[in-house]
Amino acid sequence: MKKLFSLLCVLSLTAALLAGCSTGGNTGNTNTSGNNGAVSDTTEPETPPETADPVDVNIMALKGPTAMGMVQFMNEADSGAITDNNYHFSITAATDEVSAALAQGTTDIAAVPANLASVLYNNTEGGVQVLAINTLGVLYIVESGDTVQSVEDLRGKTIYASGKGTTPEYALNYILTQNGIDPAADVTIEWKSEQAECLSALMAEENAIAMLPQPFVTTAQAQSENLRVALDLTEEWDALQSGSDAPSTLVTGVVVARTEFVEAHPEVISAFMDHYKTSVEFVTANVTEAAQLVGQYEIVTAEVAEKALPECNIVFIEGSEMQEKLSGYLSVLFEQNPQSVGGALPDDAFYYSR
Repeated sequence: MKKLFSLLCVLSLTAALLAGCSTGGNTGNTNTSGNNGAVSDTTEPETPPETADPVDVNIMALKGPTAMGMVQFMNEADSGAITDNNYHFSITAATDEVSAALAQGTTDIAAVPANLASVLYNNTEGGVQVLAINTLGVLYIVESGDTVQSVEDLRGKTIYASGKGTTPEYALNYILTQNGIDPAADVTIEWKSEQAECLSALMAEENAIAMLPQPFVTTAQAQSENLRVALDLTEEWDALQSGSDAPSTLVTGVVVARTEFVEAHPEVISAFMDHYKTSVEFVTANVTEAAQLVGQYEIVTAEVAEKALPECNIVFIEGSEMQEKLSGYLSVLFEQNPQSVGGALPDDAFYYSR
């Protein structure tokens, strides 16, 4: 009987201890010192991870579609709504200024013409990487008459254009040659130093023809109701890809970053790309509001921006799709003139992927 009594005591004590542990776990009590003799949990509370200090990020964009896609991002940063890093934006009309800033390290990220990105990559021996495509084709054939309905109608005509040695020249040459027109013999291309000169020629001559980019097309049409868009060169480019063994896409602009900055701050680059993508989505979905921001940042007037934005082909394409589209486009330019991409097609290290 004594042994049986002792065994019952042990079993009762064990059951009581188990019940106490169970109750403590269900109520979340982790430190019950002094409460009915339960064992204390002395585990130290977890220390929250340290938040990285904001990084200063200098960003440049050219006036036009490459800057228009950033306006919501710029406004959010300037108003203090974005606080993860310190984003400093500047907008310029001078391509050389952007190139120099990247080479000298005074800017970290820049929106530039697609072929310039390749030139910079080659000239700096990999000193920049392309993060994303931000603008597809924005070139149009505009005339002050009604004589051009197809590319063939350009044969024998004079075309006013600006941008010799850059994307506009290579895009026009490609479309002409692929349609059986020799740019050197079958048309006369008068290269102007700026788009305003092309507009002056359009307005001064009857049935004059010019190649203009958006948003300048809309600006020109606001000054003369006689101007009409005859051809969308993006559509003409795409039409040539049917049945091609190596189809390509007309790409106007990209956003690049200094490789040194990318390697030092991959988390900052990823945050920047997220903000930029959100901005592009806002601009393309909210044209009226975006146009006001475009006017606020003096890229073009809000009135012009509201009409031009739907025609500016503003996008955010990254990763493998970006590499496929951009490499195809650069290959077309390389076949015309290797120096247009810096003498050689960039290797895979040129294309950033997160």
